[in-house]
Amino acid sequence: MDIVIKDSGFEGSFEEFLEFLRTDPQFYHTSKEDLLREYRDIAKRADPEMVKLFYKLPRTPYGIIAVPSYAEKSKTTAYYQTGSVKAGRAGFYFANTYALETRPRWEMEALTLHEAVPGHHFQLAIQDELENVPWFRRTGGHTAFIEGWGLYSESLGEEIGFYTDPYSKFGQLTYEMWRSIRLVVDTGMHQLGWSRQQAIDYFMKNAGKQEHDVIVEIDRYIVWPGQALAYKIGELKIKELRAYATAELGDKFDLRAFHDEVLGKGSVPLNVKRWVSKNKDSD
Repeated sequence: MDIVIKDSGFEGSFEEFLEFLRTDPQFYHTSKEDLLREYRDIAKRADPEMVKLFYKLPRTPYGIIAVPSYAEKSKTTAYYQTGSVKAGRAGFYFANTYALETRPRWEMEALTLHEAVPGHHFQLAIQDELENVPWFRRTGGHTAFIEGWGLYSESLGEEIGFYTDPYSKFGQLTYEMWRSIRLVVDTGMHQLGWSRQQAIDYFMKNAGKQEHDVIVEIDRYIVWPGQALAYKIGELKIKELRAYATAELGDKFDLRAFHDEVLGKGSVPLNVKRWVSKNKDSD
């Protein structure tokens, strides 16, 4: 983060840079329509890059729409709702348009890669379209698999041409910092007796996110113990499996085939050793 701040040309402390990101008008849309339009632009730039990451592409389409007004104040920045080919329903990436001054543009690339493609839409559409498997394999949602893949998807951004702007890169790093903070506040509140305010203060001190967003997040962690830990366990496992497969297969390692293997069985224990062994022995 310090390197990105330096490269951006900003002269000031880390805390001053966070304040700059929170308050400068260039980082915020003034209309809900413009916010949604930029989300859709990012998604359409990501769509054609998916052939570089996967062989198997889902048939289910997806759209980007606003979080319903009755729920927007208490909802997180974005979330994904699974579609279904059988039911004739597209997947939807819901973007929160409430309080536009709390929705910075510099986080939008990382968020879209997480929620849409190659993140949750790609993952859950493929899962829904699995054939000849029990129903629970098409609908299961263990956090380590679902959200682990979401975090991993954010890290794929640089491989497909995103985060070229220093502020978007800082946004991606802010999201990584956010998940590190989650590990601390989740454990702090549920194991060490931290108060809600302690958790909010720690979050505000270490990330560039707006206070409204921080409060919504902390309240979510309060009622969902351990979810933050499961996120990171899944991401680290997927990265570990990729490193293992890369080392074992060498020139035979195929990133697209690896991703197909991780997503191709639904929400089940993450293990690719059998796949690695099979490909290692192939001509």
